Amino acid sequence: MAEPDLSLLRDLAVDTACEAGAALAGFASRHAAGDDLGFATKTTVSDPVSEADRAAERLIADRLAQARPDDGLLGEEGQAQRRGTTGLRWVVDPLDGTVNFLYGIPAWCVSIACEDDDGSLVGVVHDPTREETFVAVRGGGAVRDGAPLAVTDAATLDRTLVATGYAYAADTRRDWAEDVAELLGTVRDVRRVGAAALDLAWTAAGRFDAYLEFGLAPWDWAAGRLLVTEAGGVVSRPTRRLGGEPRVGVLAGGRAAHDGLAAWLGGRPDW
Repeated sequence: MAEPDLSLLRDLAVDTACEAGAALAGFASRHAAGDDLGFATKTTVSDPVSEADRAAERLIADRLAQARPDDGLLGEEGQAQRRGTTGLRWVVDPLDGTVNFLYGIPAWCVSIACEDDDGSLVGVVHDPTREETFVAVRGGGAVRDGAPLAVTDAATLDRTLVATGYAYAADTRRDWAEDVAELLGTVRDVRRVGAAALDLAWTAAGRFDAYLEFGLAPWDWAAGRLLVTEAGGVVSRPTRRLGGEPRVGVLAGGRAAHDGLAAWLGGRPDW
């Protein structure tokens, strides 16, 4: 099987993410004018979905199918899943940060990655509200609108600004909140933005020193993980028992921040 042209995959991901972002901006304007966008919930009441999520995923699925009909596809809303025959799979979050979107909080994005058996080849996180596009190519670095990205070099936890988030299940959220309360006394501070893909993109850009969250799905981190590693950072998948079940997380940041948080996690008893 021929090696894929990464520049073509990158350009397709960027163009598709930006087109979906423009469509979502239109939905955001409608919502601000009073349209409820068919708001519904999925796994729990804290896990919403709307007409905007579904429309953005359909748009992305259509564009990718037109350009790459034999590739696989995995999307959060599950409208166009396919296995593919090329060894490549697109992993899509059409609207990461739906709660923020529905409340008019300008912290949401489109996340698109293309992966092979070794992980993501290209990753794009597009933030329409700030008109920022974060792009990474395996072995080719990471950029924001053409400017190179680099993770920070926070050397100790007390100098580390950590981004996190909370899973949808209530018991998992409660246990992780207890952990975060402990973490607050150890690190510089903790931020909760509400969009995992943005958290990872901002970690790659040095806006956070590290990111740690449990209970994520592949579309939450497929693009962001590549952004961090191509920006010189480290990403691992720790497991922690929360809400009575083992939960796999994502830990990302510069080497010292990553290792410091890994050691902190390793010293805490499971719930």
